Amino acid sequence: MLQGARRTITNFPVAYLGRSRTRSIGFLLCCLIRRLQFPRLLLLGVTCHAVVCSLWRPGLAGSASLLHLYSNKSNPEQGYCEREVRLASSLDFWTLSSENLIAVLPIDPVKENYVRKVKNCVFSIAFPTPFKSRVHLVAVSKQVLEDILDLDLSVSETDDFIQLVSGEKIVPGSIPLAHRYGGHQFGIWADQLGDGRAHLIGIYMNRQGEKWELQLKGSGKTPYSRNGDGRAVLRSSVREFLCSEAMYYLRIPTSRAASLVVSDDAVWRDQFYNGNVVKERGAVVLRVAKSWFRIGSLEILAHYGELDLLRMLLDFIIQEHFPSVDVKEPNRYLDFFSTVVSETAQLIALWMSVGFAHGVCNTDNFSLLSITIDYGPFGFMEAYNPDFVPNTSDDERRYKIGNQANIGMFNLNKLLQALNPLLDPRQKQLAAQILEGYPILYDTRFRELFKAKLGLLGKSKGDDDLIAFLLHQFWALKMISKHKLFPAWVSQYLLRLKSNMNDSDSERRKRMTTVNPRYVLKNWMVESAVQKAERNDFSEVHLLQQVLRRPFQKHSAAETAGYSSPTPSWAKDLRVSCSS
Repeated sequence: MLQGARRTITNFPVAYLGRSRTRSIGFLLCCLIRRLQFPRLLLLGVTCHAVVCSLWRPGLAGSASLLHLYSNKSNPEQGYCEREVRLASSLDFWTLSSENLIAVLPIDPVKENYVRKVKNCVFSIAFPTPFKSRVHLVAVSKQVLEDILDLDLSVSETDDFIQLVSGEKIVPGSIPLAHRYGGHQFGIWADQLGDGRAHLIGIYMNRQGEKWELQLKGSGKTPYSRNGDGRAVLRSSVREFLCSEAMYYLRIPTSRAASLVVSDDAVWRDQFYNGNVVKERGAVVLRVAKSWFRIGSLEILAHYGELDLLRMLLDFIIQEHFPSVDVKEPNRYLDFFSTVVSETAQLIALWMSVGFAHGVCNTDNFSLLSITIDYGPFGFMEAYNPDFVPNTSDDERRYKIGNQANIGMFNLNKLLQALNPLLDPRQKQLAAQILEGYPILYDTRFRELFKAKLGLLGKSKGDDDLIAFLLHQFWALKMISKHKLFPAWVSQYLLRLKSNMNDSDSERRKRMTTVNPRYVLKNWMVESAVQKAERNDFSEVHLLQQVLRRPFQKHSAAETAGYSSPTPSWAKDLRVSCSS
């Protein structure tokens, strides 16, 4: 059980052995364990050698046993033993830890969980609030469980798992945290924001040696909840669960969603802020990311002049998540900023390549690791429209899809302002030059992505015209073909294809089918799934999961559901808001 006492291994005789002897002894140990029928000790698909070696490799993140396990995929001796013990079949030895964060970064000294102004820290200790009613598991991501968390899918059927992902129980050894951050919302400084309905329940180190931060969203109040109730509702949780997984399979950097649970607890929401308050059901998503630090994580510290803490947090982020940057290098903050600028340009270009509008591009929603986080009133375009705004709360259309690249520049400028107190005059000048290069980085990546969609190789003067014509037309090729200029475009396109060196039609088609998705998560598709889910019919949630895992392949059930067709008439006026 999660709250049970930990089992330990004592008097283990191999800790003093040199590495030259660990492989053979490790193999014998593994076979002995099999003979003793003690499979819970070894829960991961790692070599026996790795298990033994891990005894003297300390770590601060959680793992799938009391040992910290490291894989060694190239070891030819692994074979039999590794195949037998691959994924954890229970949570008995599966652990999380918060030590990697709290050992380095200061914690709010106030332990009580009430809304307040927090200073001079990065996290507050805050425990999730369990639901009062029964909890139902709506969906899990088999891939996240197995590939990231080393858990067999069968674990999701256990009470321990439901209690973990709903916030009812915490894994022993982990201390749940709420992150303090600020940010600019719709262009205006909003001061302290923070995790108002999210709890970081620990860090997990998997069998590849990767660290993943696990966060519950919708799990109750924290010191940063302001006027909120700390809860999420089913409709918004379905949206986050499906879209984060959909974006991953579109090969766009993103947080992942491991599970979605719903309760019968009443949560009251005014979805469109028009005075129409209705009762909805509370839900929680377990989401994972390498890090949840965002631009606002640094802004809050710079705003309050907490510069020693700003430097401490930056060095920690660089050390943990930016291996290309030397944390001992005097220009490390410049190198860090340059990386974030480049990867942010890449991320937004990728958003545009699939017609994705985030909806709330505030600085507190922009990851320092340049991954897509905090899914809310997002939307995928039906037809090219640079003025497309998925969020009805965005009255000024600040975050329309055609402005996302500019907003990226705005947010990066706010990041630079937060870094400026730590930079000398020369570094400030260089950082400003780095930021000036952002538009070129974005335009270059945007052009590369859309040339790939057209199957174009190399460079040609008319490429931008070919791209622009398609972008400014209609929903699908069969509709574009009705345009009076389409024959001329086809002639230009065919002429351009002849300049593809050492290419063939079959190779080009093959390339194009891997970058042009047949299915993206349109809001009407999510709404259809949500409407059914609110009646306890989760079949379309599961169907969308299945389809969106292979967005580039034709799927018969998806075709029947109309997922590759224009938006149905009933959904023409569909709206989403910041409450979504």
